[in-house]
Amino acid sequence: MKTILVLGGGIGGIRTARELSKKIGNEDGINLAKILVFEKQQKSLFAPSLTWMMVGKRESEQIQDDLTNIQLGGIEVVFGEVEAVDPENITVTSGGKTYNGDFMVVSLGADQTDIYDLSKLGHNYYTVDGASSFYNDLKDFKGGKIAIVVSSLPYKSPVAPYEAAMLIDNYLRDHGLREKTELSLYTPEAEPMTFAGQEISERVHQLMKSKEIYYHPGYKLNNTEDGRLTFSAPDNQETQVEFDLLAYTPKHVCPAVIRDAGMAGETGWIQVNHQTLQTRFENVYAIGDITTIPLSGNESLPKAGVFAQYQANTVAHNITRQMHGKKPDKAFTAQGKYILDQGNGKATKVRGNFYSSDIDIKDTSAINHWVKILQEKTWFAKHF
Repeated sequence: MKTILVLGGGIGGIRTARELSKKIGNEDGINLAKILVFEKQQKSLFAPSLTWMMVGKRESEQIQDDLTNIQLGGIEVVFGEVEAVDPENITVTSGGKTYNGDFMVVSLGADQTDIYDLSKLGHNYYTVDGASSFYNDLKDFKGGKIAIVVSSLPYKSPVAPYEAAMLIDNYLRDHGLREKTELSLYTPEAEPMTFAGQEISERVHQLMKSKEIYYHPGYKLNNTEDGRLTFSAPDNQETQVEFDLLAYTPKHVCPAVIRDAGMAGETGWIQVNHQTLQTRFENVYAIGDITTIPLSGNESLPKAGVFAQYQANTVAHNITRQMHGKKPDKAFTAQGKYILDQGNGKATKVRGNFYSSDIDIKDTSAINHWVKILQEKTWFAKHF
């Protein structure tokens, strides 16, 4: 019996395990392959819903589920830290035990680290605790300055800061606080969502302008001091910013266990074949936020769950083909969509092929908002 080692129990890892089980033909009691999922957390988070949690539209139990619920069809979850990875011999060590596999899929995502002691000043809304604590402070907020800060590049879910700003704007309007509040977004990016092209960047920029969200592109965070943020502005001048409430993206890094295994390339992330997602090691694949895939210019494929899911489908299909002695024949095409929710029952959708840059943006509508809700509900219904 073949064994597939899936590292990570997030969106990409869960989809990989589920698709493998289905395509291989596993059933309870009749398993044709063993699928081991390695994850340190008991619960799996649907991260796209964290921005809703920031403004009180979700509770933690609504956006998480217990990973033990995926253990069927030959899938087993090994809980604990991944302590070592040997991609040449396809082994993983966790809890002091080494597991051998025939194939490996690395989907550990990006590790989050603090930068410039931001955790002492504000809320990392890329975590359940941070999104929840931000909302607790927002409920007590009476007016002043709210800052949303992209602390460094790259970061996952690149639509999140813009969605967070618009959801906060809507919350403030609903609670009669908008005229009393200065809402600002600071980022080292040159424009919003530059990977989607100039037209879409401009549309997102105009959306924020229409909501009187002050947008500060090209602002690189350099330090924090005395409760203030210090940026290098586009004119290379140092600028200090004061705030009353802060939400920030953490610094994202490739997990140390993967760097120690020699799997991280020059970019600091795992480099893969852009169609097959195979690493330089035979029968070892990598998907999701832990990878880097160059696009045109200086851009890279965004680190986002939507792409991790499609990548999981590709890898699961091709591993199944290999197990049956057939040639892999499925390619990842970078087709996907983002939905930018605005909190007023409406949302904007960006979709297309991110390899070919054939991307468009749909007008803001209630339908797009409901599509985003459906994505969340469908995720849990299909996978848990």
